[in-house]
Amino acid sequence: MGGGKLISVHPEELTFEFELEKPAYCNLKIVNNTEHHVAFKVKTTSPKKYFVRPNASVVQPWDSCTITVTLQAQKEYPPDMQCMDKFLLQSTKVQPSIDIDEIPPDTFIKDGEKVIEECKLRVVYISPQSGHLNSVGVSGISSASMLSVRGSDIVRKSSFEEIQAPQRLRDERDAILQQNKQLQRELELLRRLNSRQSNTGFSLTFAAFAGLIGLLVGFILSIALSSSSTELKTL
Repeated sequence: MGGGKLISVHPEELTFEFELEKPAYCNLKIVNNTEHHVAFKVKTTSPKKYFVRPNASVVQPWDSCTITVTLQAQKEYPPDMQCMDKFLLQSTKVQPSIDIDEIPPDTFIKDGEKVIEECKLRVVYISPQSGHLNSVGVSGISSASMLSVRGSDIVRKSSFEEIQAPQRLRDERDAILQQNKQLQRELELLRRLNSRQSNTGFSLTFAAFAGLIGLLVGFILSIALSSSSTELKTL
């Protein structure tokens, strides 16, 4: 980690994955190592190639700030992918009342007892392919071993699926049997309800029929009795 007593800078160099006709990005982390407010400013030897945000700001005590540096899209490769550009990061203590958005232009001018620290950062270009190879080398896994790992993962996955298939079939069978039992219970309940309704209807019909017969018998008896009384009077 670069920097000085006031601030620390990480990383110590700006690394860009260089591709033609494409912008590249790099982040710098600025850490305030003091109990004071510290202002910083970023300069570069090639201001037309890079876009820095923020290029100047104030970091509160023990706080940090992230700077994003954008390499503009380039139309040709540099010789041997070597970059001679440099960045300069200046920092100095400021008053807490300073406006972050409007830092005075004389803030980073050496005057009297003012202390201005400077940190130089170089620029490194890498190709996406080399970046990928480096990441593989750091992990210690070659392409062959990667294929081996992927193959073993496929074998483990297929074995797991083979084990899970019978269990999944058993679960589906049990679910179907449970649904069949539920349907049988519902059918039995419907039969009972229909039987009760049929019995109730028969009882009502029988009672009505019996009442009608009773009325007819009573009417016949009343006629018979009235006829008998008439005959007795005649005699």
